[in-house]
Amino acid sequence: MEAEAVVKDWWLYHGTGEGADRRARLESGSPPPWRDFTGVPDPGYAPPGCEGPAWERTRRRGEGYVPDEQEKDVVNTALHLRRPLLITGKPGVGKSTLAYSIASDLDLGPVLHWPITSRTVLRDGLYLYDAIGRLQEAGLEQLRRPAGPVGPAAALPAHGAATAAHGAATPASEAEPAPAPSISRYLRLGPLGTALLPQDRPRVLLVDEIDKSDIDLPGDLLTVFEDGGFVIPELARLAQEDPTVAIGTDDDPDAAVRIPQGRVQCRYFPVVILTSNGERDFPPAFLRRCVRLHLEPPGEEKLALIVRRRLGIDVEAGGEYQELVRDFIDRAGDGDLATDQLLNAIQLRLAGAWSAPGDRDRFLKTVMQHLTGPTA
Repeated sequence: MEAEAVVKDWWLYHGTGEGADRRARLESGSPPPWRDFTGVPDPGYAPPGCEGPAWERTRRRGEGYVPDEQEKDVVNTALHLRRPLLITGKPGVGKSTLAYSIASDLDLGPVLHWPITSRTVLRDGLYLYDAIGRLQEAGLEQLRRPAGPVGPAAALPAHGAATAAHGAATPASEAEPAPAPSISRYLRLGPLGTALLPQDRPRVLLVDEIDKSDIDLPGDLLTVFEDGGFVIPELARLAQEDPTVAIGTDDDPDAAVRIPQGRVQCRYFPVVILTSNGERDFPPAFLRRCVRLHLEPPGEEKLALIVRRRLGIDVEAGGEYQELVRDFIDRAGDGDLATDQLLNAIQLRLAGAWSAPGDRDRFLKTVMQHLTGPTA
């Protein structure tokens, strides 16, 4: 099929060669001068690679995605320009799965996922600071300290003060207050902050359903996208006393990556995928900084290829599965359906469920219920 056969020399995503080789081309390629960043990786920090449970989840989800030529063109454009990719389309067409496909195809490690709601603010993606926890810990530390002397000993005459001045032990009640617990225990990078760490390979960040955000979030992201970095004020204020503080990441709260002077600055701009179901418009300044891709619902040929990739079934070889694909396309004309609803239907047939002849109509209404439209 054309979706599988077309390969262009300039492609990194779904280009020629192994994933590691194409990732190396991405890393060694010359970015546009305005997208060249200077972050220095922390040699003591090892980001998650292509192994472990998180990577397996990314790989399994990404390998089943079937991009067509246009999608590959647009994705590779975003990779070369090192710009965020804004993906629009109806629910269920594979917008989020494309992020996992990019990470899997280029061996970029587990996807960092930032789900957006109407209450999400920029700092949620950059870092988390448990200020209340730190205050509580400081209070507990004060309670743990031994109490000062009571009774007559608590009211020593001037001779006591003179003794202290000549080097005698200072009473506990007059000792310096206990130092506050280290701030590093209460700070952790969010998914966007972790993606912006200076690393030897770019990470994939999925900013899911950004159209559900508060009206200010797209504008707030502009500076971060342009600078490729941000400042953590809580650390910047401590820079003179403690110029480098190690904190956790979104992947691992115990990762302890060092942040110099309170600033996170990327080396490679991450592969940022923003998805939108079209529930709102975005300001022109935001759109100008993104490469845009609109995904249409898949047709019969692409659906057959998706079923083969995900379930290992050749639709064209089985009449019943061909009928399910046609039923899916017909029902999609009356309201939106998600591709995974077709996969669910075929999976149920594989398990022998809903196999009675009279069950077919109820079966289709149950597993292919419309997401939008009068019957949703």
